[in-house]
Amino acid sequence: MSKTGCLDCSQMSRRYFVKAGSLSLLGIHVSQYLRLQSLVALTGKGTPASRAKAQACILLWLEGGPSHLDTWDPKGNSSFKPISTNVAGIQISELLPRMAKHMDKLSIVRSMHTEEIDHPEATHYAITGHRPNAAMQFPSLGSIVSKELGPRNALPPYIIQPQWDSGTKMYQNYFNAAFLGPQHNPMAIPDPSKQDFAVPDLSLPKSFGIERIQERRSLLKFVDAAYRQKQEIAEFSNLDTFTEQAFNLIQSPAVRKAFDISEEPDKLREAYGKHSFGQSVLMARRLVEQGCRFVTAAGYDYNAWDSCHSKNDSYNRDKLVPPFDQALSALLEDLTQRGLLESTIVIAMGEFGRTPHINPALGRDHWPNCWSLVVGGGGIKGGVVVGASDERGAYPAARTTTMGDVFATLYKALGVDWEKTYMTPIGRPIKIANSIDDKTGTPIAELI
Repeated sequence: MSKTGCLDCSQMSRRYFVKAGSLSLLGIHVSQYLRLQSLVALTGKGTPASRAKAQACILLWLEGGPSHLDTWDPKGNSSFKPISTNVAGIQISELLPRMAKHMDKLSIVRSMHTEEIDHPEATHYAITGHRPNAAMQFPSLGSIVSKELGPRNALPPYIIQPQWDSGTKMYQNYFNAAFLGPQHNPMAIPDPSKQDFAVPDLSLPKSFGIERIQERRSLLKFVDAAYRQKQEIAEFSNLDTFTEQAFNLIQSPAVRKAFDISEEPDKLREAYGKHSFGQSVLMARRLVEQGCRFVTAAGYDYNAWDSCHSKNDSYNRDKLVPPFDQALSALLEDLTQRGLLESTIVIAMGEFGRTPHINPALGRDHWPNCWSLVVGGGGIKGGVVVGASDERGAYPAARTTTMGDVFATLYKALGVDWEKTYMTPIGRPIKIANSIDDKTGTPIAELI
């Protein structure tokens, strides 16, 4: 699967010089990324609250909408039996036997209620908290975290993987920063499960050694000097600094190590699952461990969970839930063993749930009225069930929960003011934890 975005490229004339020197292979895109990132630092923003337990967040994105009835909220209208977990009183589907041993680490929200029923709109809603608006684009959760917390350890603060392919690029746009600026767009990287996996901006051709990099740097200085004599523009004033950072990034063993998933022991890679989803989750752990603030692991095929429109039971049992159960449980074990779960939020969700009834094709259709997600780590309590659905899993029976409430909970754990608003270019304030009817979401008291 292929899911990418490109960084804003405004220096077109200069890039022609760069291409002439083959410097596009040597981190120029990274340079541009760093230049944009610094704009945040210049405003004095992007510093995490010192008292926040959470320093990073991993989103396991289940594209297409998983069935809550066959995973976290089993009912009598599911073919799969509920099983006990390591938390007394909490039962989940028999399709999640590994996660049954880790429910003390995550909490289940069983009363999620959202407002969009089609995939594009529902994805936009789930990841921004806003219904789509033709007159405005809204920043995603990850972009807001990027803006508020800023980068650590020279790594981009927001990464998504695997990258979307060109045919589904629309979906990646929903995960972007909108008016916050391209410096808060996610860095999109390829599928880490592929044998030829490499991050283009950090991977040098075999023919390039450090000595040749230094030679190219000399050429870059010559190009800069020649070009600046003809065009003195303010945007070039700090170019040397950013180019230096880019070259340092390329040559940094620590940064390259963060993206080098091949360093993981084969036993651990097997534990996560040597499939796209499993390896994207493992890569997410590597990235937050090295300093990334927000990583989206989106390793399922495009709309994979939507295959349950037909043959719901066989798709869930044979294709969808087992790799999820494997990767999520491995992640929780791994984070715990490394002492990272206390500072890393883990959240797993799709854009909605599935219908309580089975359709003529033996499938379940889209259902935003009531669905489930799981969240924990980073100071968010595990072993708790928030809200409840009715006897069929059709509507909330207690404690209706919105995306705004979930966002507010994550922001509070990260030390971000969840009541904050941003002013848009058209002069309209928007809430970063927007809830239904344009209300501000409230942190979920049971969790934090």
